[in-house]
Amino acid sequence: MSTTSITLYEDEEHKFILLGWEEEEEEGIVQTNQYLILDRNEAVLLDPGGAHVFPRVLANVAEHVSLDQIKHIFFSHQDPDVSSGVMLWLSIAERANIYISELWLRFLPHFGIYDQKRVKGIPDRGMKIKFGSGRELECLPAHFLHSLANFSLYDPTSKILFSGDIGAAIFPKGGRYPIVEDFQKHLKLMEGFHRRYMVSGKACKKWVDIVSQRKIDMIAPQHGAVMKGESVKEFLRWFSNLTCGVELIDEIYGR
Repeated sequence: MSTTSITLYEDEEHKFILLGWEEEEEEGIVQTNQYLILDRNEAVLLDPGGAHVFPRVLANVAEHVSLDQIKHIFFSHQDPDVSSGVMLWLSIAERANIYISELWLRFLPHFGIYDQKRVKGIPDRGMKIKFGSGRELECLPAHFLHSLANFSLYDPTSKILFSGDIGAAIFPKGGRYPIVEDFQKHLKLMEGFHRRYMVSGKACKKWVDIVSQRKIDMIAPQHGAVMKGESVKEFLRWFSNLTCGVELIDEIYGR
């Protein structure tokens, strides 16, 4: 079981890092992945998580950058395992802007955020986050895929798609791994979650149509393991044809 950070992409000016996990698995706690993108001296955090993981994520981040290098923090959606630590991050990353769907802005005061000068609402159609180097990150719509107002983030430099809850897997205790080696085996850990948490096959197909317009070398989800190479193609093919959510309403209601 890996507990250290893994560099998924690196060139002279740009890195994409999967931050390390907790050393010990905790019963009843959702396993989460956090990622750091470093472009020259400018850092972006992706779904840094809730208060529960804050000390560990902060220690991981500090191994790579200083806090004043964090300029952007991206939240794919509103769930507590994604964003309940937002107030902690705003208080220590004093030069960072927060990016989250504009539909969730009105809920931020419930996380203790009343001053939203550093909070940027992402419109439904998406937007770009620009680095000082001129490179950009794309916030791509992923609405109704677990959350009604949801975004993935594509990095054209590394060709890595941060997919949030799309591509999540639920590991058995003691069975975690960071990179998918056998997609068909891994699929068994993804099916139950996607059938219940994704709203419909129509939404799944729409997302696949959007992301497939980009060249994707890796899909990096918020839960589970990173998919690379052929696993990316297999996942997009499977997800595009998934029957899920409201399409299973009679099964879910027990009729």
